[in-house]
Amino acid sequence: MDYTTRNHSKYCLMAHLIFVCKYRKRLLVQFGDEIKTLMYDIAEESNLSVLEVEVDKDHIHLLVEYSPSQSILEIVRLLKQISTYRLWRDGDNSTYLEKHFWTENTFWSDGYFACSIGQVGKSVIEQYIRTQG
Repeated sequence: MDYTTRNHSKYCLMAHLIFVCKYRKRLLVQFGDEIKTLMYDIAEESNLSVLEVEVDKDHIHLLVEYSPSQSILEIVRLLKQISTYRLWRDGDNSTYLEKHFWTENTFWSDGYFACSIGQVGKSVIEQYIRTQG
């Protein structure tokens, strides 16, 4: 992966994110392709790059590249909130989703998994730091 260079910084920031459907409902069997498209669209609008995305029956994995001005929490909020809103906005989807979520327009569970990704492993960085100075 190449580094991104800006006026005063050079970086390569990536994160592995996992979102789970509310109540572990297997909704991505039906909405998986639509969610993938939504994630790419949201990322493009939000100055992010989705490098990889894959869905299982009840959760989604994303590999996201982002800038230092963005926090993981901000990225997660953007992706989860906007994808939920757009999924419910489609009339055909809302009819189906109302059967699963009676009182609220939701799709994702409250939590998430996030793991920073680098080009080298932890042991390589530890060794590099030990040999400095």
